[in-house]
Amino acid sequence: MQLELSFIIPVYNRPQEIEELLHSFTLLKTNVKYQVVIVEDGSTIPSKEVVSKYEDQLDIAYYFKSNSGPGDSRNFGMQKATGNYFIILDSDCILPANYLNAVVSSLEKEYVACFGGPDAADASFSNLQKAINFAMTSFITTGGIRGNKNSVDKFQPRSFNMGISKEAFLKTKGFGSIHPGEDPDLSIRLWKLGYTTKLIPEAYVYHKRRISWSKFYKQVFKFGMVRPILNTWHPQTKKITYWFPSLFSLGFILAVILSFYHFKALLFVYVLYFGLAFVLAILKTKNIIIAIQAMLAICIQFFGYGYGFIKSTILVGLLNKKPEEQFPELFFKK
Repeated sequence: MQLELSFIIPVYNRPQEIEELLHSFTLLKTNVKYQVVIVEDGSTIPSKEVVSKYEDQLDIAYYFKSNSGPGDSRNFGMQKATGNYFIILDSDCILPANYLNAVVSSLEKEYVACFGGPDAADASFSNLQKAINFAMTSFITTGGIRGNKNSVDKFQPRSFNMGISKEAFLKTKGFGSIHPGEDPDLSIRLWKLGYTTKLIPEAYVYHKRRISWSKFYKQVFKFGMVRPILNTWHPQTKKITYWFPSLFSLGFILAVILSFYHFKALLFVYVLYFGLAFVLAILKTKNIIIAIQAMLAICIQFFGYGYGFIKSTILVGLLNKKPEEQFPELFFKK
């Protein structure tokens, strides 16, 4: 099919991020035509003035709507877009110059109705952003699931960097109201309809997370709570590997307790793991401070996700509580 591309970008109170993202569009080295759709999701700090600065350089459309969450805002943008293939980005992303060429080249060689790309850390990012990026993307952590085609299941694109055809959007009706978790939910529903997803490794973005340690914990905790809900909605996707962060965390606690009774073999296994992770972080970041912070990020990732997963498994999986009532913070009301 002839690709007619529309980028869909929801934004909430982040005009500076939109400034950086739109500037990266102007630096793309491509002859591919595309549209940019900005959806302001009820912001009190709007991006309209920033967007207007790029109207002469980009084919850009701006819409303001009441706040209803990122999933619904993406659906709104896809309804308004003129293209037949949508590329969804988070507002805190920056595009490398060859991003669009990588997407088009891959889809022309092997067309799929939905693709995802990985995230990377730009040299300009802070140490904290680089450390968390390592934890979120390394194959040695749960982050490998997000950007690795050799993951625990078929590749599930993530909505910070994701493409979907208009046909697939119309048949699935797009994203649901859960957040986070709206992107794997959409991927699973696409598979049920017979569509294929794939990773395009070359179509990476620089994901400039505006984050702190506390925000990171809250984020991964929510990720953990969401997975048992998705397992309840889509039982065929259950995997024993989703238990790994919880078992890792419980095992670490057990290892510390056993060490007080002079049984240190299990604790030694954890020392080896973190030693390997530290070496990998050093090799990737070339910075010992970032590598040390990456170890803390891995701990937060495992313990936050693991605790959220166990809590949700007990309440939703075992006690059959309704997710919307038990975890209202995970659901946006339209």
